[in-house]
Amino acid sequence: MDGMLSQEEINALLGSMEAEDGSDDTGNSSVSVDVAESDMLTPEETDALGEVANISMGTAATTLSILVNNRVDITTPSVSYTTLEALAEKHDAPCVFVYISYRAGLEGKNVLILKEHDVKIITDLMMGGDGTNTDAELGELHLSAICEAMNQMMGSAATSMSSMINEMVDISPPTATKIDFTKELNDELNSMSGQTFVQVVFRMVIGDLVDSQIVQLYPIDFARNIYQQFMGVTMKDSGQAEAVAAEPEPTPAPTPTPAPAPVIPEPAPVTPAPSAQPQMQQPMMDMSMQQPMAGMQQPMNVMPPQGLNIQPAQFQSFMPAPNLDGIAPENIDLIMDVPLEVTVELGRTSKSIKDILDFSPGTIIELDKLAGEPIDVLVNGKFVAKGEVVVIEESFGIRVTEIIKE
Repeated sequence: MDGMLSQEEINALLGSMEAEDGSDDTGNSSVSVDVAESDMLTPEETDALGEVANISMGTAATTLSILVNNRVDITTPSVSYTTLEALAEKHDAPCVFVYISYRAGLEGKNVLILKEHDVKIITDLMMGGDGTNTDAELGELHLSAICEAMNQMMGSAATSMSSMINEMVDISPPTATKIDFTKELNDELNSMSGQTFVQVVFRMVIGDLVDSQIVQLYPIDFARNIYQQFMGVTMKDSGQAEAVAAEPEPTPAPTPTPAPAPVIPEPAPVTPAPSAQPQMQQPMMDMSMQQPMAGMQQPMNVMPPQGLNIQPAQFQSFMPAPNLDGIAPENIDLIMDVPLEVTVELGRTSKSIKDILDFSPGTIIELDKLAGEPIDVLVNGKFVAKGEVVVIEESFGIRVTEIIKE
């Protein structure tokens, strides 16, 4: 073939290159795990779990971007199998395990695994830093911050899952633990030893600071439970659609036959009586028997045709909108973790451009509030309370003295 490779040789060469690379299309280092055929998910279960995880993490990425004030991208996941022993071979550096328990809608637990360096960057961004303060050792501050981030992220994901399975999904507050596979594992990890998990791997990108992975571990039974809940709603929706399609169209009611028009007799001719001054007399006839002349409207009291069911119109009465006290507590719980910006306004003033250009270090600007007068507290720009300035150790604070009610 003049030195050209055949298609079989090209396929063999590509196969050997993939085997040497040892990674999948997401860049994960693949570790072969022996899974019993009875424990393996079907292709339908695998696709459904990947779709649920993709939608949930898409919502969680939006929440995380608000917390760290940076763009967060979490890509389409890859689904595989793993064990604790296989993870120990992959993670030579310490990592953070975040345990999440589902207590409503779904019953089970899953684990999120993040790299230690990624946790430090997320914590620094949440604390208002630029994400470069990662020299400190991973401690309780980092674990507490990542628990709060995961709590809000997975809360958003649970809301997305609720819409997919048409049932409220609630999670318990996550707990985080630093894991070093080179040291002795805790009791909870020892209980996971030898167990096969469904591994869902995402690529997580946070601005220019993080380009890493976040891993979810699902017990196989829990993964199947998610699939059954998801497919149960899908089958129910499709069944309702088929029932609506199969329902026969209602037979139209027969059109009532209009009653024949009454026959109006011709008026008899009237012979005028002889008189000296003859006058014209109008024929006398019943007004109800007269036919309407062209161009004149029908009288308003005309009886409707027979066979029509006419009823008086009924309208729904307007009720005042319920206040917050009428909202169910479980609905409020869904938005309890939404962050709001609280601003304390000491005062305001107006200056011309000339005055502002004359500002220099030491310039004193007089505000519109008097000394000792209550200051305003705004939430997302809305005036909600008044208070007074206090000092807490070395920081300023605000003591609320009055709640503004509209």
